Amino acid sequence: MQSLNFPPPIHNNYYIPTPQKANPFLFRNRRDQTQRFPPLLLAAKHDLVLNDDEDIGGGVAPLPEGLRREVMPRHVAVIMDGNARWARQRGFLEASAGHEAGGRSLRELVELCCEWGIRVLTVFAFSYDNWTRPKVEVVFLISLFEKMLRSELDNFMRNGIRVSTIGDSSRLPESLKKLFSDVEEKTRDNSRLHLIVAVSYSGKYDVVQACRNIAQKVKDGAVQMEDIDESLLEQELETNCAQYPCPDLLIRTSGEHRISNFLLWQLAYTELFFAEALWPDFGKAEFIEALASYQQRQRRYGGRRRS
Repeated sequence: MQSLNFPPPIHNNYYIPTPQKANPFLFRNRRDQTQRFPPLLLAAKHDLVLNDDEDIGGGVAPLPEGLRREVMPRHVAVIMDGNARWARQRGFLEASAGHEAGGRSLRELVELCCEWGIRVLTVFAFSYDNWTRPKVEVVFLISLFEKMLRSELDNFMRNGIRVSTIGDSSRLPESLKKLFSDVEEKTRDNSRLHLIVAVSYSGKYDVVQACRNIAQKVKDGAVQMEDIDESLLEQELETNCAQYPCPDLLIRTSGEHRISNFLLWQLAYTELFFAEALWPDFGKAEFIEALASYQQRQRRYGGRRRS
Protein backbone atom coordinates (compact mmCIF):
# COMPACT_ATOMS: atom_id res chain seq x y z
CA MET A 1 0.00 0.00 0.00
CA GLN A 2 1.16 3.52 -0.72
CA SER A 3 1.55 6.27 1.83
CA LEU A 4 -0.30 9.11 0.16
CA ASN A 5 0.35 12.07 2.48
CA PHE A 6 -3.10 13.63 2.07
CA PRO A 7 -4.15 16.61 4.18
CA PRO A 8 -6.32 15.34 7.07
CA PRO A 9 -10.12 15.67 6.67
CA ILE A 10 -11.49 18.57 8.69
CA HIS A 11 -14.10 16.60 10.63
CA ASN A 12 -12.17 13.41 11.40
CA ASN A 13 -11.19 12.77 15.00
CA TYR A 14 -9.89 9.26 14.54
CA TYR A 15 -6.96 8.43 16.74
CA ILE A 16 -4.49 7.53 13.98
CA PRO A 17 -1.77 10.21 13.61
CA THR A 18 -2.43 12.42 10.62
CA PRO A 19 0.09 12.60 7.77
CA GLN A 20 1.98 15.70 6.75
CA LYS A 21 0.09 18.31 4.80
CA ALA A 22 0.16 17.69 1.10
CA ASN A 23 1.10 20.15 -1.60
CA PRO A 24 -2.08 22.08 -2.55
CA PHE A 25 -1.13 21.50 -6.20
CA LEU A 26 -2.53 17.98 -5.81
CA PHE A 27 -6.06 19.27 -5.41
CA ARG A 28 -6.01 21.98 -8.05
CA ASN A 29 -8.29 21.38 -11.02
CA ARG A 30 -6.45 21.50 -14.32
CA ARG A 31 -7.47 20.87 -17.90
CA ASP A 32 -6.59 17.36 -19.01
CA GLN A 33 -3.97 17.63 -21.75
CA THR A 34 -3.35 13.90 -22.13
CA GLN A 35 -3.94 12.46 -25.58
CA ARG A 36 -6.48 9.68 -25.98
CA PHE A 37 -5.24 6.13 -25.42
CA PRO A 38 -4.61 4.25 -28.66
CA PRO A 39 -7.76 2.09 -28.89
CA LEU A 40 -5.85 -1.14 -29.37
CA LEU A 41 -3.41 -0.57 -26.50
CA LEU A 42 -5.77 -1.46 -23.69
CA ALA A 43 -7.75 -3.84 -25.86
CA ALA A 44 -4.71 -5.96 -26.52
CA LYS A 45 -3.65 -6.05 -22.89
CA HIS A 46 -6.90 -6.28 -20.95
CA ASP A 47 -9.59 -7.75 -23.20
CA LEU A 48 -8.08 -11.07 -24.13
CA VAL A 49 -10.23 -14.16 -24.66
CA LEU A 50 -10.40 -16.56 -21.71
CA ASN A 51 -9.83 -20.08 -22.97
CA ASP A 52 -11.46 -23.06 -21.30
CA ASP A 53 -8.12 -24.78 -20.85
CA GLU A 54 -6.31 -21.78 -19.35
CA ASP A 55 -4.60 -22.62 -16.07
CA ILE A 56 -6.12 -20.48 -13.34
CA GLY A 57 -4.69 -22.36 -10.39
CA GLY A 58 -7.86 -24.23 -9.37
CA GLY A 59 -11.02 -25.87 -10.55
CA VAL A 60 -13.64 -23.93 -12.47
CA ALA A 61 -17.32 -24.76 -12.00
CA PRO A 62 -19.82 -24.77 -14.89
CA LEU A 63 -21.21 -21.33 -15.60
CA PRO A 64 -24.87 -20.49 -14.97
CA GLU A 65 -27.13 -20.92 -17.98
CA GLY A 66 -26.79 -18.04 -20.42
CA LEU A 67 -23.20 -17.07 -19.54
CA ARG A 68 -20.38 -17.84 -21.96
CA ARG A 69 -16.88 -18.74 -20.83
CA GLU A 70 -15.12 -17.05 -23.76
CA VAL A 71 -16.46 -13.59 -22.89
CA MET A 72 -16.24 -13.69 -19.10
CA PRO A 73 -14.49 -10.62 -17.66
CA ARG A 74 -11.02 -11.25 -16.34
CA HIS A 75 -11.10 -8.35 -13.87
CA VAL A 76 -14.24 -7.27 -12.01
CA ALA A 77 -14.27 -4.20 -9.75
CA VAL A 78 -17.02 -3.47 -7.24
CA ILE A 79 -18.10 -0.35 -5.35
CA MET A 80 -19.87 -1.95 -2.40
CA ASP A 81 -22.43 0.74 -1.63
CA GLY A 82 -25.57 0.78 0.50
CA ASN A 83 -24.61 -0.84 3.82
CA ALA A 84 -25.83 2.04 5.98
CA ARG A 85 -29.10 2.36 4.07
CA TRP A 86 -29.65 -1.39 4.42
CA ALA A 87 -29.24 -1.08 8.19
CA ARG A 88 -31.58 1.92 8.46
CA GLN A 89 -34.28 0.20 6.41
CA ARG A 90 -34.23 -2.65 8.92
CA GLY A 91 -34.43 -0.42 11.99
CA PHE A 92 -30.81 -0.60 13.12
CA LEU A 93 -29.53 2.55 14.78
CA GLU A 94 -25.94 2.07 13.64
CA ALA A 95 -24.44 1.30 10.24
CA SER A 96 -22.40 -1.55 11.73
CA ALA A 97 -25.15 -4.11 11.09
CA GLY A 98 -25.09 -3.20 7.40
CA HIS A 99 -21.31 -3.47 7.21
CA GLU A 100 -21.41 -6.93 8.77
CA ALA A 101 -24.09 -8.02 6.31
CA GLY A 102 -21.98 -6.55 3.51
CA GLY A 103 -19.09 -8.73 4.63
CA ARG A 104 -21.23 -11.80 3.98
CA SER A 105 -22.01 -10.55 0.47
CA LEU A 106 -18.29 -10.11 -0.17
CA ARG A 107 -17.55 -13.68 0.90
CA GLU A 108 -20.15 -14.98 -1.54
CA LEU A 109 -18.82 -12.84 -4.38
CA VAL A 110 -15.27 -14.06 -3.80
CA GLU A 111 -16.51 -17.65 -3.91
CA LEU A 112 -18.38 -17.05 -7.17
CA CYS A 113 -15.37 -15.40 -8.80
CA CYS A 114 -13.26 -18.42 -7.86
CA GLU A 115 -15.84 -20.86 -9.20
CA TRP A 116 -16.43 -19.05 -12.48
CA GLY A 117 -12.83 -18.34 -13.42
CA ILE A 118 -12.63 -14.58 -12.87
CA ARG A 119 -8.98 -13.75 -12.36
CA VAL A 120 -9.02 -10.43 -10.49
CA LEU A 121 -11.60 -8.93 -8.11
CA THR A 122 -11.02 -5.39 -6.81
CA VAL A 123 -13.35 -4.13 -4.08
CA PHE A 124 -13.68 -0.56 -2.81
CA ALA A 125 -13.76 -1.29 0.91
CA PHE A 126 -12.98 2.19 2.27
CA SER A 127 -12.45 5.45 0.41
CA TYR A 128 -9.95 8.04 1.60
CA ASP A 129 -12.93 10.39 1.80
CA ASN A 130 -14.60 8.00 4.25
CA TRP A 131 -12.30 9.22 7.02
CA THR A 132 -14.79 12.07 7.51
CA ARG A 133 -17.48 9.63 8.66
CA PRO A 134 -18.41 9.38 12.36
CA LYS A 135 -15.56 8.08 14.49
CA VAL A 136 -17.58 5.14 15.81
CA GLU A 137 -18.26 3.92 12.27
CA VAL A 138 -14.62 4.26 11.19
CA VAL A 139 -13.39 2.38 14.25
CA PHE A 140 -15.92 -0.38 13.62
CA LEU A 141 -14.85 -0.71 9.97
CA ILE A 142 -11.19 -0.96 10.97
CA SER A 143 -12.04 -3.72 13.44
CA LEU A 144 -14.18 -5.48 10.81
CA PHE A 145 -11.29 -5.46 8.33
CA GLU A 146 -9.07 -7.12 10.93
CA LYS A 147 -11.73 -9.65 11.89
CA MET A 148 -12.44 -10.67 8.31
CA LEU A 149 -8.78 -10.95 7.32
CA ARG A 150 -8.02 -13.19 10.29
CA SER A 151 -11.08 -15.37 9.82
CA GLU A 152 -10.67 -15.74 6.05
CA LEU A 153 -6.93 -16.41 5.83
CA ASP A 154 -7.32 -20.19 5.90
CA ASN A 155 -9.99 -19.91 3.21
CA PHE A 156 -7.67 -17.78 1.08
CA MET A 157 -4.96 -20.41 1.30
CA ARG A 158 -7.31 -23.35 0.72
CA ASN A 159 -8.89 -21.77 -2.37
CA GLY A 160 -5.76 -20.27 -3.91
CA ILE A 161 -6.70 -16.63 -3.36
CA ARG A 162 -3.99 -14.00 -3.44
CA VAL A 163 -4.72 -10.82 -1.46
CA SER A 164 -3.29 -7.36 -2.14
CA THR A 165 -4.21 -4.02 -0.62
CA ILE A 166 -4.03 -0.59 -2.23
CA GLY A 167 -4.52 2.86 -0.75
CA ASP A 168 -3.09 5.16 1.89
CA SER A 169 -1.70 3.04 4.70
CA SER A 170 -0.36 5.98 6.75
CA ARG A 171 -3.57 6.51 8.74
CA LEU A 172 -4.28 2.87 9.51
CA PRO A 173 -3.46 1.39 12.92
CA GLU A 174 -0.18 -0.49 13.07
CA SER A 175 -1.97 -3.74 13.87
CA LEU A 176 -3.98 -3.56 10.63
CA LYS A 177 -0.97 -2.56 8.55
CA LYS A 178 0.96 -5.54 9.89
CA LEU A 179 -1.99 -7.85 9.26
CA PHE A 180 -2.31 -6.62 5.67
CA SER A 181 1.41 -7.21 5.14
CA ASP A 182 1.28 -10.70 6.66
CA VAL A 183 -1.74 -11.74 4.56
CA GLU A 184 -0.15 -10.38 1.38
CA GLU A 185 3.05 -12.30 2.08
CA LYS A 186 1.31 -15.58 2.94
CA THR A 187 -0.94 -15.49 -0.13
CA ARG A 188 1.49 -14.05 -2.67
CA ASP A 189 2.01 -17.37 -4.51
CA ASN A 190 -1.73 -18.15 -4.82
CA SER A 191 -3.01 -17.82 -8.38
CA ARG A 192 -6.66 -18.85 -8.64
CA LEU A 193 -8.07 -15.40 -7.83
CA HIS A 194 -6.35 -12.10 -7.07
CA LEU A 195 -8.42 -10.18 -4.52
CA ILE A 196 -7.42 -6.49 -4.35
CA VAL A 197 -8.85 -4.60 -1.39
CA ALA A 198 -8.86 -0.79 -1.73
CA VAL A 199 -8.66 0.74 1.76
CA SER A 200 -8.26 4.49 2.27
CA TYR A 201 -7.93 4.68 -1.52
CA SER A 202 -8.20 7.71 -3.83
CA GLY A 203 -8.20 7.36 -7.60
CA LYS A 204 -7.00 10.94 -8.04
CA TYR A 205 -3.99 10.43 -5.84
CA ASP A 206 -3.20 7.10 -7.47
CA VAL A 207 -2.55 9.05 -10.68
CA VAL A 208 -0.68 11.81 -8.83
CA GLN A 209 1.70 9.41 -7.09
CA ALA A 210 2.35 7.67 -10.41
CA CYS A 211 3.30 11.02 -11.98
CA ARG A 212 5.55 11.82 -9.04
CA ASN A 213 7.34 8.48 -9.35
CA ILE A 214 7.96 9.06 -13.05
CA ALA A 215 9.13 12.62 -12.40
CA GLN A 216 11.64 11.31 -9.86
CA LYS A 217 12.91 8.75 -12.36
CA VAL A 218 13.35 11.50 -14.96
CA LYS A 219 15.23 13.58 -12.41
CA ASP A 220 17.47 10.60 -11.59
CA GLY A 221 18.14 9.95 -15.28
CA ALA A 222 16.44 6.54 -15.22
CA VAL A 223 13.70 7.65 -17.65
CA GLN A 224 13.86 10.04 -20.59
CA MET A 225 11.07 12.53 -21.26
CA GLU A 226 10.33 11.01 -24.66
CA ASP A 227 9.84 7.59 -23.02
CA ILE A 228 6.83 8.75 -20.99
CA ASP A 229 3.59 7.29 -22.34
CA GLU A 230 0.38 5.69 -21.10
CA SER A 231 2.03 2.32 -20.58
CA LEU A 232 4.77 3.79 -18.39
CA LEU A 233 2.29 5.66 -16.22
CA GLU A 234 0.13 2.55 -15.87
CA GLN A 235 3.14 0.68 -14.51
CA GLU A 236 3.29 3.14 -11.61
CA LEU A 237 -0.37 2.79 -10.60
CA GLU A 238 -1.16 0.74 -7.52
CA THR A 239 -3.12 -1.83 -9.51
CA ASN A 240 0.08 -2.77 -11.32
CA CYS A 241 0.28 -5.54 -8.72
CA ALA A 242 -2.32 -7.43 -10.80
CA GLN A 243 -1.81 -9.40 -14.01
CA TYR A 244 -4.81 -7.55 -15.47
CA PRO A 245 -4.74 -4.09 -13.83
CA CYS A 246 -7.67 -2.52 -15.69
CA PRO A 247 -11.16 -3.83 -14.85
CA ASP A 248 -13.32 -5.18 -17.63
CA LEU A 249 -16.48 -4.67 -15.58
CA LEU A 250 -17.30 -2.27 -12.76
CA ILE A 251 -20.35 -2.96 -10.60
CA ARG A 252 -21.79 -0.35 -8.27
CA THR A 253 -24.66 -1.26 -5.99
CA SER A 254 -27.45 0.77 -4.32
CA GLY A 255 -28.68 2.55 -7.46
CA GLU A 256 -26.05 5.31 -7.40
CA HIS A 257 -24.62 6.22 -10.82
CA ARG A 258 -21.11 7.50 -10.14
CA ILE A 259 -17.61 6.08 -9.63
CA SER A 260 -16.68 8.12 -6.53
CA ASN A 261 -12.94 8.61 -7.10
CA PHE A 262 -12.31 4.90 -7.67
CA LEU A 263 -9.71 3.64 -10.20
CA LEU A 264 -10.09 6.74 -12.35
CA TRP A 265 -7.34 5.89 -14.84
CA GLN A 266 -8.05 2.17 -14.87
CA LEU A 267 -11.75 2.59 -15.70
CA ALA A 268 -11.08 4.37 -19.01
CA TYR A 269 -12.61 1.57 -21.09
CA THR A 270 -14.40 -0.42 -18.40
CA GLU A 271 -18.02 -1.47 -18.87
CA LEU A 272 -20.21 -0.07 -16.08
CA PHE A 273 -23.14 -1.81 -14.41
CA PHE A 274 -25.29 -0.06 -11.79
CA ALA A 275 -27.34 -2.41 -9.63
CA GLU A 276 -30.38 -1.23 -7.69
CA ALA A 277 -29.76 -3.73 -4.88
CA LEU A 278 -28.04 -2.48 -1.74
CA TRP A 279 -24.71 -4.20 -1.22
CA PRO A 280 -25.88 -6.63 1.54
CA ASP A 281 -28.66 -7.77 -0.84
CA PHE A 282 -26.28 -8.30 -3.76
CA GLY A 283 -25.89 -12.03 -4.35
CA LYS A 284 -25.57 -14.69 -7.01
CA ALA A 285 -28.63 -13.62 -9.03
CA GLU A 286 -27.53 -9.99 -9.15
CA PHE A 287 -23.98 -10.98 -10.13
CA ILE A 288 -25.30 -13.15 -12.96
CA GLU A 289 -27.39 -10.20 -14.16
CA ALA A 290 -24.31 -7.96 -14.23
CA LEU A 291 -22.24 -10.56 -16.07
CA ALA A 292 -25.03 -11.19 -18.60
CA SER A 293 -25.27 -7.45 -19.29
CA TYR A 294 -21.49 -7.29 -19.78
CA GLN A 295 -21.54 -10.19 -22.23
CA GLN A 296 -24.18 -8.49 -24.37
CA ARG A 297 -21.93 -5.49 -24.99
CA GLN A 298 -19.31 -5.01 -27.68
CA ARG A 299 -16.17 -3.27 -26.45
CA ARG A 300 -14.89 -1.09 -29.31
CA TYR A 301 -12.23 1.09 -27.66
CA GLY A 302 -13.11 3.99 -29.95
CA GLY A 303 -13.40 1.87 -33.10
CA ARG A 304 -16.43 0.91 -35.19
CA ARG A 305 -18.86 -1.83 -34.28
CA ARG A 306 -17.82 -5.16 -35.75
CA SER A 307 -20.37 -6.71 -38.14
